[in-house]
Amino acid sequence: MTLEQIRTKGLRALVDELGTVGAVRFLQLTETGKGDYSRERHSHIGKQGVQSLVKQIKMRRKRATT
Repeated sequence: MTLEQIRTKGLRALVDELGTVGAVRFLQLTETGKGDYSRERHSHIGKQGVQSLVKQIKMRRKRATT
C-alpha cells in the first residue's frame, strides 16, 4: 500500500470506530505541532533560577485566589 492508501484506510478506521467527532478529537491529540519548544521556553524564562520561578508561581496563585 502507498502512504496515501494507509492514511485513507486509517482515517476510515478512526471514523468507523470513534465517529467523525471522535476521530477529529483524536487527531487533535496527536498533532505534533511546530517550532522549537526548547528555544521558545528559554527565550521566555531566560536565566531565571528555580527559586525565582517558584516565587512567580506563588504570586500568580495568590492573585488568582483573591
